[in-house]
Amino acid sequence: MLNGGCYCGAVRYQVDGQVSSGTLCHCASCRRIAGAPCVAWFTVALAHFRYVRGAPQLFHSSPGVTRSFCPQCGAHLSYESRSGPGEIDITTASLDDPEVMPPQDHTQVAGQLQWLRLADHLPRYPRSRLQGN
Repeated sequence: MLNGGCYCGAVRYQVDGQVSSGTLCHCASCRRIAGAPCVAWFTVALAHFRYVRGAPQLFHSSPGVTRSFCPQCGAHLSYESRSGPGEIDITTASLDDPEVMPPQDHTQVAGQLQWLRLADHLPRYPRSRLQGN
């Protein structure tokens, strides 16, 4: 069981199933939404994810994409896409213990900021894992 939520605690969630390996996304949309150079995510089936306190605000950030955030503090919580039906991506740093879900790769590195230099040896994909290198 994984637990997490927003900064102020108004929205809390639980994950009770198998999660996919995490990623660090470098796309412009994630950067702009989070105000950060990249965003750590992990994926879980919608059937294994639930909000246990409060309700997030939904934002349609691009065609077929819905993101959620806390309506009180603005913390970014999730990403859903029509291209991944039945799945939800959760911001890793919103976990109570983000150390349990370290990223396994970098995605969307075609959009990585040139001044960001990460010294890890994780695989890097110009787009998504599915599109490969």
